[in-house]
Amino acid sequence: MSEYNPKSQHINFDGLLNARELGGMPLADGKVFKDGVVIRADSPSFLTTEQATAIRDYGVTQVIDLRSAAEVEHWGNKFIDFPGVKFSNAPLFLGDPDAEDDPTMNMLRTKKLGDFYVLVFEQLIKEICQVLRLIVNNEGITLFHCAHGKDRTGVIAATLYLLAGASRENIIKNYEISYSYMRPILDPLIEKREDCLKHTLRSDAENMVIFLNYIDEKHNGDIEGYLLDNGLTSEELTRLKSKIC
Repeated sequence: MSEYNPKSQHINFDGLLNARELGGMPLADGKVFKDGVVIRADSPSFLTTEQATAIRDYGVTQVIDLRSAAEVEHWGNKFIDFPGVKFSNAPLFLGDPDAEDDPTMNMLRTKKLGDFYVLVFEQLIKEICQVLRLIVNNEGITLFHCAHGKDRTGVIAATLYLLAGASRENIIKNYEISYSYMRPILDPLIEKREDCLKHTLRSDAENMVIFLNYIDEKHNGDIEGYLLDNGLTSEELTRLKSKIC
């Protein structure tokens, strides 16, 4: 595989810090993840109409919001009913991460973010299959995002990269760089957050290691089989792989 620099995938969208093309990732057998298919990003909730229009004009025809229904209701999304862009909410969080008594956030007082990613893959695999289905059936670029573009977004990005044949090392690099882009927003939040939850605002490499180890150990590295067992059809999987690599 050729040398991979995750910074090369950054897209300078005004109003977003962590927007990145998934294309350009080196894959097995000398292949490269295709450009112009999927973009990962932080939340577009606070975009102006002009900023959202620029993203649409870039080629984005679909936006998938991975936040919980409670988050979407509270923060909104600029692409809901936005002309020329399809919008879907496919929550990869049970509850509300902004709520003080949220059980998942309480779990993260003693667990790693990687453990949360495993939980997402175990409990919300149907939703993950739906996200992949939406990508398969879209013409144009799909932009998927959560709040900061690192956790739920990171699970979907890692899934796509595993299906395409990216290396473990490069998937970790792609994940880890999120915090670097989001620091202007996250560092002030980290200062205010209690010590046991500060880690939830970073993208430490160990979290993606936990997730990838889970795929290897629980599913024998066969992510395709797990997706097929949980609703993705073989035809959809074939079309998805053809679309991204």
